[in-house]
Amino acid sequence: MSTAGAGDAAGLQGLKVLVAGASSASGTAVCKALAGAGASVVAVGSSAGRLAEALEDVPGVELRTCDLSRQGDVDGLARDLAAEGGVDGLIHLVGGWRGGGTLADQTDEDWDFLQQNILTTLRNVSRSFIGQLAASPHGRLAIVSSTAVEAPTAGNAGYAAAKAAAEAWVQAIAAGFSGTRSAAVVFVVKALVNESMRAAAPERKFPGYTGVDELAAASVRLFTSDAAQINGQRISLVPRT
Repeated sequence: MSTAGAGDAAGLQGLKVLVAGASSASGTAVCKALAGAGASVVAVGSSAGRLAEALEDVPGVELRTCDLSRQGDVDGLARDLAAEGGVDGLIHLVGGWRGGGTLADQTDEDWDFLQQNILTTLRNVSRSFIGQLAASPHGRLAIVSSTAVEAPTAGNAGYAAAKAAAEAWVQAIAAGFSGTRSAAVVFVVKALVNESMRAAAPERKFPGYTGVDELAAASVRLFTSDAAQINGQRISLVPRT
C-alpha cells in the first residue's frame, strides 16, 4: 500500500484503487480519471472481452476478471492483491435497474437481479477488502446510490430498497472506519449519462442526470479529501438546476 500522502499536490501516485464494474460507461470513466491522476487501477469485471474493449489501452490500468457475486472468487482476488501490497481504494459501480408498474409487477426475477448486483457484490467485495482498506493510510470506499432512496415509487420499489440496503451497508463500514484515516461514502445521483447516450438522443436534455465524467472526478477527489470530513457522508452529484 502507498506511503504517499493522499492530499499530495502531485496527485494519486502510489495509490492502488480497485474499480468493480469497470467495463460499464461509469467504470471506464472512473478508471481513466484515477489512472490519469496517477493511481494504479485494478479494473474488475465479469467479462474479459468487455474489459479489454473498454480499457485495454489505458496506461496504469490492470484488468482482472472475477465473479463478484461469489464470495470465494472475491476472496481469491483479495488474496492475490494482498500479496502485491494491497489496495487503497474500492469504487463499487456494479448495479443495474429493474422495475416499472405496480408493486405486484415487481417480480422475483427482478428482485434477485437487483439484490445480487447491487447488494451481494458490495457485501462480498467489502468483506474481502475491508482489512486492506482499513490498513491503508488513505483507504477509501465508495458506491453510487440513487435519489430513489429518498422518494421511492411503486415502480422502483425493488431498486430503491436494494439501494437503501447498500447505503446501510456503507454506513456500517463508515462506523468501522471511525477514528481511522479511512472513509466510506455514498455518491447520490438521479441517473448517469454518458456521451454515447447523448449522441443516440441529441434532442433529449437528460435533466438532473449526472455525467459519468463528474462521477469520475468525484472519485478522484475522495483521495484528496480529509477522511474525518467525508466518512459516512451521502455526497450528492445531482446537478443544480
